[in-house]
Amino acid sequence: MEEKLVRVRVTAGAKREQVEQHMDGSFTITVKERAEANAANTRIRTIVSERLGVPLQSVQIQSGQQKGSKLVRIRT
Repeated sequence: MEEKLVRVRVTAGAKREQVEQHMDGSFTITVKERAEANAANTRIRTIVSERLGVPLQSVQIQSGQQKGSKLVRIRT
């Protein structure tokens, strides 16, 4: 099983959702969900899994669960 780490910069509680994937593999993501009850983190995991074509359970937030800058672990 291969693992990689991806940096994700997040803004929660926005009026519209935006996803930008950078050349270095990192993401800048804006989500409508608020940073309450883990809603924004759940949506971020879903977006990253869809963009990278991996199952949702393969995407975990390793650090930054309560911050705007996160490190996400991808298992393939």
